[in-house]
Amino acid sequence: MNTYSHELKSIAVPVAILSLGSLISVFAADTTDALSGALLFGPLLVLLIGTAISAWFNRGRAGVASASLLVAFAGYVVALQFGASEFPARATFVALSVFVPANILIALVLPERGIVHFRDYRWLLLGLSQILVTAWIASAGRNPLSGTVWVSVLDNWLLRAEPQPLLSRVLVGAAVALALARAWTQRAPVEIGLAGTLIAFLVACTWPASPVIFGVFVLAAGTILLLAVLQESHRMAFEDELTGLPSRRALEERLVALGPVYTIGMVDVDHFKKFNDTYGHDIGDQVLRMVGARLAETGGGARAFRYGGEEFCVLFPDRQIADAMPHLDALRHAIEHYKVSMRTERRRKNARDGSDRRAPVKTAPADADVAALRSNRAEKLSVTVSIGVAERTAIYDAPAIVIRAADQALYRAKEGGRNRVSV
Repeated sequence: MNTYSHELKSIAVPVAILSLGSLISVFAADTTDALSGALLFGPLLVLLIGTAISAWFNRGRAGVASASLLVAFAGYVVALQFGASEFPARATFVALSVFVPANILIALVLPERGIVHFRDYRWLLLGLSQILVTAWIASAGRNPLSGTVWVSVLDNWLLRAEPQPLLSRVLVGAAVALALARAWTQRAPVEIGLAGTLIAFLVACTWPASPVIFGVFVLAAGTILLLAVLQESHRMAFEDELTGLPSRRALEERLVALGPVYTIGMVDVDHFKKFNDTYGHDIGDQVLRMVGARLAETGGGARAFRYGGEEFCVLFPDRQIADAMPHLDALRHAIEHYKVSMRTERRRKNARDGSDRRAPVKTAPADADVAALRSNRAEKLSVTVSIGVAERTAIYDAPAIVIRAADQALYRAKEGGRNRVSV
């Protein structure tokens, strides 16, 4: 449920901003001087902040998008000084409507490597070359070096602005499709934000002759991207990347807001070190993801967290041990009976051949099983967990003390044979 909540928030932000931008555009047709000034400096300020924050958090795609929008908007404002119907403004608009989605599309195709990486100045060189090309084309007919050929080039059916060039719409459509595809697989706020940014940019480019609508939707594009970067940074700080559960930092924040009644369960995967030694860390990560998914489904108002390594924490706010125990026992049972598919070379070969040979199910390795499992790896296995539980009482009157008591109960569960819940 927590993962779905983050996804809904990531989607709700661009939808809300685009809706608000549409309302402002409808009711601000007769713009005032104050609004005109806000629509000039507002997008510049938001895009400048977005570019700086993207650089601070080393978000490459968001940085490319913010910087492209910033330069494009600033260039168009300058070009409008020659007159909205003059060739410099038209040429600048065509250039920005093509270069911005092209840059975002390239950033989406390339792997995310951040903004700063070793001796790589390709984005800087690409941006400078686009600025110089745009300035050269926009000066056609005014600068002898530019000539007049660009006037006829911009009348080509791909580049003719009616009001937005066909090439620009194709690039925006391709970039939105790729951003949505990445958002579907990665569930990352920045990918969702990029799709919303491109849609806002598309609307802005549909109304280049209207300063209000153009400025409002460029501002919307920058705001969507800025908030997406902040959401992504928050997710990285407070969510465990491997399991998708909230991290220990999120748990610590939650603990300080608890009331006088709560129960804490500490969950540990049995024999996990031997499991990793036998099957490898890839399978170990697969097991942790499975355990995390089962923990996220715990009922009774529980909130699950990745505590560290193979240890998890399940928090029951406003619940006593008697209320939490049925849910923790159901969790233990669900994990014990869930079968993990091993991604071995043999299994991959069978998949390529179209076969599905199934080996006998094994449990996580105990000491006597390790040698046998190394020589004869099963393709399906199950794992178990031990759980220690404690609640707040007059003696255990602080979250740290309750966690310590739950850890002691967890130790007793392991000493008692594992795969059990101990109070």
